[in-house]
Amino acid sequence: MSRRSLEGQVAVVTGAARGVGELLARKLSARGARVALVGLEPDELKNVAARLHTDCDTWHADVTDHEAMARVAQEVKERFGKVDIVVANAGVASGGPFVDSDPVAWRRVIEVNLIGSAVTGRAFLPVLLESRGYFLQIASLAAITPAPMMSAYCASKSGVEAFAHSLRAEVGYRGVRVGVGYLSWTDTDMVRGADQDDVMRELRQRLPWPSNRTYPLGPAVDRIVAGIERRSAHVYAQWWLRGMQSVRGYLPGVIATVGQREMRRFAPRLGGVSKGLVGAGGAADEAGRTADR
Repeated sequence: MSRRSLEGQVAVVTGAARGVGELLARKLSARGARVALVGLEPDELKNVAARLHTDCDTWHADVTDHEAMARVAQEVKERFGKVDIVVANAGVASGGPFVDSDPVAWRRVIEVNLIGSAVTGRAFLPVLLESRGYFLQIASLAAITPAPMMSAYCASKSGVEAFAHSLRAEVGYRGVRVGVGYLSWTDTDMVRGADQDDVMRELRQRLPWPSNRTYPLGPAVDRIVAGIERRSAHVYAQWWLRGMQSVRGYLPGVIATVGQREMRRFAPRLGGVSKGLVGAGGAADEAGRTADR
C-alpha cells in the first residue's frame, strides 16, 4: 500500500509522555502532522509538546475514564477541526507469578491496556468516521507468544489484538482502517523497569534469539510511522515479528514445555519478584490513582 503524506493530518497519541508514545509524537510532528498528546503526566506532556515541530496540544486524562476520554475527543475535534489518526498506545505492565500477584496491579494492567484501548476507540471512532481515518492499536510480541510471569500483560495484549481485528471488520466498510502494532522488547522505561528485577531480567535473557534482545526505540518507532503512513493492518516494529505469525499456533505448547523447566530453575527466587507496576509509567499511573482517592 502506498504511503500517504502526514502533512496537515491530526494525530492523537495516548501514553504520549514517554517511551514509544513520546517518540512517535515527535516523529509524526516532524512529518507535518498536528499532534494531540494524551496522558497522565501533564508536566511531561508539556515537555514533549515543547519539542514538537508543528501545532500541538496536551490533554491530561486516564484512558480508562469514559467521560474524560469523550471530553478529550470533543476538545481535540474543536481544537484542530478533525482527527485523522488515533494511536492507542497507553499501557502498563507487571510481572511475577500469578498465584502471588497483587490483584490490584494485575487488574490495572487489564484496565489500562485493554479497557483503556476500548474506551479510546469508543471516544474517537465518531470523528474517525467523519475523516475516514486510521486507528492503530499498539499490541506486543506478548499477543503472539504467551509467557510465564507475564499473565496480565499477555492477556491484555492478546485482548487488544482481538479487539482491533474485530473493530476492523466492523468499521472497514465505512472507510476507517484499523491496524495492530507489534513490538518486541524495546528500550523504554517499561522494559528498563522490568529489568530492574533480577529474576525477570534473567528469565528474559534465557529466551531464544531474537526474542531475548532489547531493541533500540528509534528504528521501532520509524517502522510504526511507516505503518501509519500506509494505514497498515499489521505493523511490525522489529523485522522478525512478521515471521512469528506463521508459527504462532505452535508456540503455546513449546512455551509451556520450556517455561516449566525455567520456572523450576527460578522457583527458589520467585518470592522476591516485584508485584507492582513496573517503570516510570507504572509509577505515574499509581501516583495518579492515589491522587484521585
